[in-house]
Amino acid sequence: MTSSLLKNLFDSHKESSLENRYIHLEHITPLIENLKMSFQVDVIGHSVLGKPIHVIKIGTGPKKILMWSQMHGNESTTTKAVFDICNVFNDGSNSIIKHILETCTMFLVPMLNPDGSKLYTRHNANNVDLNRDAKNLSQPESRVLRDLFQTFKPDYCFNLHGQRTIFGAGNTANSATLSFLSPAQDQACSITETRKIAMEVIAATNKVLQEQIPNQIGRYDDAYNDNCVGDTFQTLNCPTILFEAGHFVNDYQREITRFYMFQAILYSIYYISATRITGEGFEPYLNIPENFKNHFDVLIRKAKIIKPPKAQVVDVAIQYQEILKNNTIEFVPIVEKIGDLSTYFGHRELSADGFELVLENGLNITEGLEVEYVIINSVKYSIKPT
Repeated sequence: MTSSLLKNLFDSHKESSLENRYIHLEHITPLIENLKMSFQVDVIGHSVLGKPIHVIKIGTGPKKILMWSQMHGNESTTTKAVFDICNVFNDGSNSIIKHILETCTMFLVPMLNPDGSKLYTRHNANNVDLNRDAKNLSQPESRVLRDLFQTFKPDYCFNLHGQRTIFGAGNTANSATLSFLSPAQDQACSITETRKIAMEVIAATNKVLQEQIPNQIGRYDDAYNDNCVGDTFQTLNCPTILFEAGHFVNDYQREITRFYMFQAILYSIYYISATRITGEGFEPYLNIPENFKNHFDVLIRKAKIIKPPKAQVVDVAIQYQEILKNNTIEFVPIVEKIGDLSTYFGHRELSADGFELVLENGLNITEGLEVEYVIINSVKYSIKPT
């Protein structure tokens, strides 16, 4: 499966009804209804607030893949990519896609946390992080996923998430547009046979994507946490892959990232379908740079600010808070950090060259302050995403 084919499949099957960051159950319900004409779709449980949790069964083959999206309600990019992929399988006219359908059976949960998705929060309606509930299974959504895992007995798990804009692919200026992880099975983060299998799939997928986004793919921290679902499933000897949708330059709606995530998921499925995976090809995974928390949304270099008892020349970092307002996600610029930030990078950078940083309202720049505009050397700059 080539990069060219992946691009063509995306262009011809992108689900046009899903866009931007705010995706909840009402958006995907019509799509699920349409998929019932081609695939088996079941309600496998309900959320805290009684919303249905669906699973879509695709394919008839012996290799079993379980994947779930929007475990965190404000991480919607993978959900968009999942429905793009459903459209590809619903078409099924390509010979490679036909082969996948014959060799794999996929159980796909498009939205595990419908309550959090509606509220655009990481947590569920009980304010619990479902990805820290693998041990206690205190929430209905957690139990739904575990029951499905135990019933389906998958050969592979895809844990689909989204990450903040703060990550670089290594300690570089390159944003981590995608990140992957083969979760640990123990505190020592031992490279077990199960982990090697997941690593091999990631390594193969990374190789294809590097052709398009070189040096923009990171490896997530593998510190072991037995409350995390991926770590738990890996511990149960099911090769599990964490997919993280990150930031591409100026892509705050994550539509470009969606394109690359579509390719990552679909190619990983293809690789499983076409390969006898032993784990022997795991080593290139270790060469993927680990994520670094080294980015801010906006970084203003060498700004003169009034900071009692005197004026100082410093760097000013601004981070966007994502706020749900009138069914739209607004990106609110908040001053995150002030000081020497020479080891950090900004997705957007402004150079003040020692000139005073002035606010329209006359306030002094302080951490935690909301800032929509700044004035540098008599030039007014909007700080919101373009």
